[in-house]
Amino acid sequence: MRASAFHISTLKEAPNEAEIASHQLMLRAGMIRKLAGGIYTYMPLGLRVIRKVEKIIREEMDAAGALELLMPVVQPAELWMESGRWEQYGPELLRMKDRHGRDFVLQPTSEEVITDIARSEIQSWRQLPVNFYHIQTKFRDERRPRFGVMRGREFTMKDAYSFDRDVAGAQKSYQVMFDAYMKIFNRMGLNFRAVNADTGSIGGSQSHEFQVIADIGEDLIVYDPASDYAANIELAAAPCLIAQRAAAGSALTLTATPGASKCEAVAQQLGIALSETVKSIVLATEPESGPVQVWLLLLRGDHELNEIKAGKIAGLDKGFRFATETEIVEHFGCKPGYLGPVNTKLPVSVIADLTVANMHDFVVGANQPDAHLTGVNWGRDLPEPGLTADLRNVVEGDVAPSGTGTLAIQRGIEVGHVFYLGTKYSESLKATFLDETGKPALMEMGCYGIGVTRIVGAAIEQNHDARGILWPRAIAPFEVVICAVGWGKSESVREAAQSLYADLKAKGVDVMLDDRDQRPGIMFAEWELIGVPVRITIGERGLKDGVIEQLSYKETEARRIPVEEGAQSTIDLLATL
Repeated sequence: MRASAFHISTLKEAPNEAEIASHQLMLRAGMIRKLAGGIYTYMPLGLRVIRKVEKIIREEMDAAGALELLMPVVQPAELWMESGRWEQYGPELLRMKDRHGRDFVLQPTSEEVITDIARSEIQSWRQLPVNFYHIQTKFRDERRPRFGVMRGREFTMKDAYSFDRDVAGAQKSYQVMFDAYMKIFNRMGLNFRAVNADTGSIGGSQSHEFQVIADIGEDLIVYDPASDYAANIELAAAPCLIAQRAAAGSALTLTATPGASKCEAVAQQLGIALSETVKSIVLATEPESGPVQVWLLLLRGDHELNEIKAGKIAGLDKGFRFATETEIVEHFGCKPGYLGPVNTKLPVSVIADLTVANMHDFVVGANQPDAHLTGVNWGRDLPEPGLTADLRNVVEGDVAPSGTGTLAIQRGIEVGHVFYLGTKYSESLKATFLDETGKPALMEMGCYGIGVTRIVGAAIEQNHDARGILWPRAIAPFEVVICAVGWGKSESVREAAQSLYADLKAKGVDVMLDDRDQRPGIMFAEWELIGVPVRITIGERGLKDGVIEQLSYKETEARRIPVEEGAQSTIDLLATL
């Protein structure tokens, strides 16, 4: 490819809307152009990166035995009604009507469509297992699209779906996809972790996220440096921090805490550690019949509620919300800020976090304004908690599950997710096959997604410096750029550049020849911004000495190499990147 025949449109400054490095650099490098909120045109440079990402994915999916097809972007609402997600999915599902008034959606994912295909195409156990995948445009109507391609509304995703005869087969398919994902992200040159994760709106009973490590990541990853344990913070088990409850040592005392409606303020006023306070979180559930049920969740003052964990507790697992102020006053006799489990006005269901259940002489709200109770103890001042559960987020320094050390936390960007679905969709859409005995059985399913366009942003977040993008070789828009200095003036420069360009092309290197006859400083700055891993500079002065200059993004100074060694030396250098 020659630069004079390619569209290169870089910017000196990023638009004000670009908040993070990947968004800024993709705009500045001319890889994307905004059309609407969360919707982008992928320019030639950006599309080259996407195609390389897709190529790696296809190669590994094909090697794992998956079969590529292509499902429509527009899906009929009837399928979503069959699965129950027409109502469940929420406002991110873009609904629309055709000219006949029939309901359709722009697909955010394709579980319903692929299950419809399976129930139509698969009749016998002899046709299983099978794994279908496609790489297709998706649309999720994000409330606040941001961070460029990291949280867009329209994006490209690879989604795959496995169908098996039984649980054992489905687990095997899951492992095959897990292994394929490890190969995919390793080939892309990304620093990532595979972590245990919640299944979310997709459903199912087992899942792993693949998280690219980056400070800008929206997800918190909990891991044990001494073992292979890693989990999304939503799923990471938080241990009880108190091995055994101590005996009561203080009297129950009503203590004035004027204006201290937060645990932090209470601890400061009383001159105690925040870990001696207990915070009250009030939830409500609405049974199909009967009155609203109010729940009181108790966590240590320095801990935070994990809503995913709370949502798995019996009674809260059908859905909950935070209680209204009216409901709180009705049950506690006090407005929020001074709530506690002692002497509530009406009965509430109390759930104590594991650590809180072993606390003694703690501080809680007194259920009256500007007051807290100190010296509170289970059994003496209030009944033992009706239920204890892991309610909190893990914090750095918690004991690791292996018992060999403590947990660490880092941020990550989710770029892939694998799920074991079981019969969640095959049951609702009645996708059955005839087993070996001739009886109908439900297909066991798994689904496996990779955010193709998100990978581009995640790779940049992980690989950039003050000058621009530092693409891993496998997904760079070009592997090598030849900067011909004095192209329009020097025949020897043109001959040497064209000769090296032809040699590299013949050896399978993805190379760009910059023949635009620009000043060296402008050329170098532009290609550093775009992020080509290797730059070769050919100039008349160097040619007189029989040398050209070679520089990789891992080096700070260019190396002078003989002209005749240019192609092989460049191939050898690429092999180290």
